Amino acid sequence: MRKNSIKNNRINGEYRREISELIRNDVKDPRIAPMTTVTNVEVAPDLKTCKVYISVFGDDDSLDETVEGLRQAAGFIRHELAKRVNLRNTPALTFIPDRSIEYGVRMTKLIDDVVSDDRARSVQDDIDPADGAEDEDP
Repeated sequence: MRKNSIKNNRINGEYRREISELIRNDVKDPRIAPMTTVTNVEVAPDLKTCKVYISVFGDDDSLDETVEGLRQAAGFIRHELAKRVNLRNTPALTFIPDRSIEYGVRMTKLIDDVVSDDRARSVQDDIDPADGAEDEDP
């Protein structure tokens, strides 16, 4: 099975859905933030390993605590996945913090700041030529 095959994409989607549901309903660790999102799941073609990308609404400390809590609960989540998803192998889970959402928000803010500065300069440039015309008249 190739990495980008239709079968692999379906397995990734199914694991993403099931892991999200398990985190939301069954994992009772207080370190796991209530606004935890599984952004992506990548199951290896041999179905031995699985990378789970986690995003949390909040600061970096809550993300780190959530990932640590999920790493502690990886055995439970893997056991539950084996019950829910009927595959020959249940992959070992690796939880990885995903900071792409906050990176996107930060980039959007920087772009908005540049656009607003550019607009302020264009307004200032529209005012300055009139001032320069007044200086030319003696």
